Amino acid sequence: MKEDYYEILGISKNATTAEIKKAYRKKAIQYHPDKNPGDDEAEVMFKKSAEAYEVLSDPNKRSRYDQFGHQAFEGGGGFGGGGMNMDDIFSQFGDIFGGAFGGGFGGGGFGGGGGRRTVKGSNLRIRVQLTLEEIATGVEKKIKVKRKKLAQGTTYKTCPTCNGQGQVTRIQNTILGRMQTSAPCNACGGLGQIVDSKPANADADGMLATEETVSIKIPAGVVDGMQLKVSGKGNDAPGNGVPGDLLVAIEEKPHPSLQREGDNLHFDLYISFSDAALGTSKEIETVTGKVRIKVEAGTQSGKILRLRSKGIPSINGYGTGDLLVHVNVWTPKSLSKEQREFFEKMANDQHFEPNPEKEDKSFFEKVKDMFS
Repeated sequence: MKEDYYEILGISKNATTAEIKKAYRKKAIQYHPDKNPGDDEAEVMFKKSAEAYEVLSDPNKRSRYDQFGHQAFEGGGGFGGGGMNMDDIFSQFGDIFGGAFGGGFGGGGFGGGGGRRTVKGSNLRIRVQLTLEEIATGVEKKIKVKRKKLAQGTTYKTCPTCNGQGQVTRIQNTILGRMQTSAPCNACGGLGQIVDSKPANADADGMLATEETVSIKIPAGVVDGMQLKVSGKGNDAPGNGVPGDLLVAIEEKPHPSLQREGDNLHFDLYISFSDAALGTSKEIETVTGKVRIKVEAGTQSGKILRLRSKGIPSINGYGTGDLLVHVNVWTPKSLSKEQREFFEKMANDQHFEPNPEKEDKSFFEKVKDMFS
């Protein structure tokens, strides 16, 4: 079971953005590879801290994590278990170390006064529509994705402007003396490399537009608007860069007869006067198939029948919701002569007079029960 992100950083769930950043910087410096050479355990903690910070520092990701836990980011990868390598961490969060380690990650090691940066390819975003049945059981979708991939045969050479450092250093004489400044190399964009040769059909960065079928595992219980991440299935990056990610937004299709409310489902069942008075059995639809339920004689309109564990599984593993069947006694809008005569004859019959008993709950009590 994955560790809690708040516990990894040693903060409370009410921590502010500034407190989260401060806690991460403390952990990152504590477990930094320069400070712990050859220590595998420190490297694991360094990656875990970066994983926790990546989620908690983003308001949207933090909100999803608070609501759904780690499963909010499952479905094909993500950080999970150290999925982000050192290049990822330093390219995204290197600025948080300040000057503690000589400017971050560079070239052939950690520290080293800056150096070329590792580029990550751009992320791709798609939307996947799911039925309630697919959400209830979980599903694997195969989606065609258009993404840029490094063209076969593309080679790179050391950038002559920065000599592979990714940065250029300038020395200026000022009234205060000689001043040295560093900036990313404009010729290579900080990569330290430039395209040496490429196929004729590739773009300037040596990339080709391709279409790839990506398999996406979607866990049961996902919610409309939730976003899953498939690591490494975005656009490739030039040189020895890291591929971007594929971000999958979940869209729930409306169901013809079921309404979702969290993990519970609602179904409107309409029955006739005679069915309500005499009792009956009805076949209704659920997300796992049809079931037959019994309606007791004398059932009142508005009664709610609860079918346990016939709803949607909790994405956090807290069991399965229920299916709430709302019984509605249908009043005919037109009557034949014989039917009218029957109801007129029964109008003053004591069995047709409303006589609610204590167990016949009011509308507000039913609503209260439904939400409890």
